[in-house]
Amino acid sequence: MTTTLRYAARSDIGLVRSSNQDSGYAGPHLAVLCDGMGGPAGGDIASAITLEHLVPLDADSHQAGELLGLLRDAVQQSHSELVALSAGNPDLAGLGTTCIALMRSGNKLAMIHVGDSRAYLLRDGELTQVTTDHTFVEYLVETGRLTREQARRHPQRSVLLRVLGDAEGDVQLDESIREAVPGDRWLLCSDGLSGPVTGETIAEVLSGVADPGQAADQLIDLALRAGGPDNVTAVIVDVVEDEHQPQTDPQMVGSAANQRARLERAASGDSPATPDSEADATLASTPAAKAAALVASLDGSDEIPAPPGQEDVIAEEVRAQKARRRRHRRQSIIASVILILALGAAFMGYRWTQTQYYVTSTDGKIAIYQGIPQRIGPISLSHLVETYDEPPLDDLDDLMRERLSETVSRPSLTSARDYVNGTVSSYVTTPSATPTATPPAPTPAAEQTPSAAPEQ
Repeated sequence: MTTTLRYAARSDIGLVRSSNQDSGYAGPHLAVLCDGMGGPAGGDIASAITLEHLVPLDADSHQAGELLGLLRDAVQQSHSELVALSAGNPDLAGLGTTCIALMRSGNKLAMIHVGDSRAYLLRDGELTQVTTDHTFVEYLVETGRLTREQARRHPQRSVLLRVLGDAEGDVQLDESIREAVPGDRWLLCSDGLSGPVTGETIAEVLSGVADPGQAADQLIDLALRAGGPDNVTAVIVDVVEDEHQPQTDPQMVGSAANQRARLERAASGDSPATPDSEADATLASTPAAKAAALVASLDGSDEIPAPPGQEDVIAEEVRAQKARRRRHRRQSIIASVILILALGAAFMGYRWTQTQYYVTSTDGKIAIYQGIPQRIGPISLSHLVETYDEPPLDDLDDLMRERLSETVSRPSLTSARDYVNGTVSSYVTTPSATPTATPPAPTPAAEQTPSAAPEQ
């Protein structure tokens, strides 16, 4: 039995963002989702570049054994290009992107993943999150510092630990090979969908809507109804038994589709679309619209000249808009730097706390904790390592019990154990050590010898 794929890709800018930094692709052998970051330009470019490196892999000539290698090489090439762009252009500093790619050969599916975009698998009506978010909050969940519910509300839930374009060297990817099982439905999505829409709701839509395109549209609509705080992109892939007329038309959405459309227009010599209705023409003739168009022309778009007599008004509006944009950009950069420094300091501080240990008492037992005995909001900076039944806490003298209640810091786990087994154990009180518990000794018989008889 052979398999084919039915698929759909959808993307929306959302209700808050000024540009779509997501890029999505779905084809007969490949599905990709990238969520860019790094400002209005950097994020667009990062996701589009990564997608362009991966799209050529959508072919039926690859063997299952080479899928991961092909994906790995394409992603690494994209990563290297993004690092070079960021280093060579100050305006693109900090650009990066998440990436999930799902590639098929025969009955095998290969997946690579980096970042916090997600892959879900619906099988037999049960939805499973296949990927693990590469975020600081997810690390706290995995190490038991946060619950899932706390993670959903955490203010640093979007802080990424791994992305493409962040630093030179090989990128660290999550990789897997799976069976392409007929009836399976895969969802690749950006955090603009997985954030505002719960897993239960996602499962209901994927289970209840048969057509991939309609299901993707409905999921995006739900994200927009929930506030649409970010770009929203969904790529849905259904694994089906081999069809007589399998789907072959690829679908590209988001920033990559916009970039490709602009390049195609430039190559053909076509000018940007002009208004084709009276209403649009009226709107485009207003001073505000011309000012916006002139602002766009200063950023590299085609110039649209203003009617005579309005140049000064438009120029003044342009200068004001440019000034506001510069102020906003400076403020955003300063805020971002402060946030990054604060997060970096917090993370390094947390890492240091986990090199510390302390001995204390808990639940009537001697205990060793890793970390320091402090909290930051709901986050504890320590966790229990081990407890001791011996010596009993009640057998220690008052001085040692008081000392343990205030905690005793140690530089390592070995040092903490030595302190329990040595110092703490030496403060055990025994019955023989208490004078009142020792009865008076009897007078030896030899001391009761009678006086000697007088000499005769």
